[in-house]
Amino acid sequence: MNKTDVIEFFDRLADQWDADMERDEEVIGWILDNAGVKAGLSVLDVACGTGVLIPDYLARDVSTITCVDISSKMVAIAREKFSQANIHFLCGDVETITFPIQFDCIVIYNSFPHFSDPVHLINKLTTDLKPGGSLTVAHGMSRAKINQHHESGASTVSIPLLHEDELEKIFKSNLKVTNKISNDRMYQVTGVKRKMSQEK
Repeated sequence: MNKTDVIEFFDRLADQWDADMERDEEVIGWILDNAGVKAGLSVLDVACGTGVLIPDYLARDVSTITCVDISSKMVAIAREKFSQANIHFLCGDVETITFPIQFDCIVIYNSFPHFSDPVHLINKLTTDLKPGGSLTVAHGMSRAKINQHHESGASTVSIPLLHEDELEKIFKSNLKVTNKISNDRMYQVTGVKRKMSQEK
């Protein structure tokens, strides 16, 4: 998977992204509950798109939201929609960005298959996480539906979504897995970064 192709793909879809968006409010609530997103915490939204989850973070009264996307057009639309002082936007590759802080919560929502090296991504993001902080990979539909959707229109810019057991194994290298869900409505694996005094 070529990252230039990924950028071009999402730049092309950006203008229509919000109009085509389908949201299951109940599932999003479960995902953010499981991710530990709550008042006073800092959040990193990976592959934020047009800011789909920003209203949900704001409703939970988080302290700061850092939104990253590789598509400049997606970021531009998100910036137009949200101007709050505690929201920060970055256009770039999250796998190479050096952040000045570590985060309480990192959320990868509806975008994980567009990263070609899941192990590298999870290991990198773990370094961006505070000890005791949570990292979550989630989708608002089943793994089967995600894979079918990508096969039909995004096969060149995605890989199959990992089975939750495979992702759990990757997480366990650096994180304590706290949630693993895969059903007909959602997919989510969440892990908490171990503190120095904790054993694996």
